[in-house]
Amino acid sequence: MSLAIIPARGGSKRIPRKNIKVFAGKPMIAHAILAAHASGLFEHIVVSTDDAEIADVAAQWGAEVPFIRPPALADDQTSTVPVIADAIQRCEALGWRAAHVCCIYPCVPFIRVDDLRAAFEMLKKATQADYCLPVAEFPSAVQRALRRNATGQLEPMYPEHQLARTQDLEPAYFDAGQFYWGNRHAWLHNPRVHSNAIALPIPAQRVVDIDTPEHWHMAELLHTAIDLNNHP
Repeated sequence: MSLAIIPARGGSKRIPRKNIKVFAGKPMIAHAILAAHASGLFEHIVVSTDDAEIADVAAQWGAEVPFIRPPALADDQTSTVPVIADAIQRCEALGWRAAHVCCIYPCVPFIRVDDLRAAFEMLKKATQADYCLPVAEFPSAVQRALRRNATGQLEPMYPEHQLARTQDLEPAYFDAGQFYWGNRHAWLHNPRVHSNAIALPIPAQRVVDIDTPEHWHMAELLHTAIDLNNHP
């Protein structure tokens, strides 16, 4: 059995009610729920939330909300893994024991079904890996990063690479922040999702953090552009 868990607390401050705010014609969380359904990978798609309105919206779009997340796991300081571990244990109490669990974040309007499937296949084949997640390549070489001091002067963070050609530097990647596939044992015992993990590279233009109103506006513009390209 495979299980999808979407962690969606109600306390978003920079974008109030972000998880259910309408994006591209539907509540933001609906994009994650619909992608999980379309993938055909999951016996259960569960939303872990502390918020009654989010629970109602999630259920309307086809997710299950069999429990309410405890307040201790719904504050600004709580990281992802304890929330997923709690949800796994609560699902197991219902008889839903899964060998593989995918955490899908609620604000992922650019998530692709093919990526969910490809990452799952990678994890199943990599018998020594705990997690698999999508990553994107940094748009410029991180080894050429600059530091700006209090007086505005610049200095290289990595002086040893100051004169290196970009093409000679190793590519670096960042977490796309869309989803994490993991095996059950990993979620319960390895809180560092980037440790003992394998990566699925995806195009950087499909990766947008939506943490501020400016990010939201940028994501709307990008979503429109991608949709127009897919439907000329």
